[in-house]
Amino acid sequence: MPLFWKHYKSETTQFIESLKQQDPKLEQRQREGRALLWDREQNRSAQGEFNTATVPQQPYVYQTKA
Repeated sequence: MPLFWKHYKSETTQFIESLKQQDPKLEQRQREGRALLWDREQNRSAQGEFNTATVPQQPYVYQTKA
């Protein structure tokens, strides 16, 4: 490694690190927000019923049936 090599941090990374320093609970709140929308248990029986209830789509959607 050369002597003049300096560890590079982008402006975005510096901004995020400064946000985390200003608000230490930021990352915890982000995780809680993610859990509200994405980290949910799936109901497999309801998903199976949903999959069987779908109607197959015709190859060209705007074609009228002859």
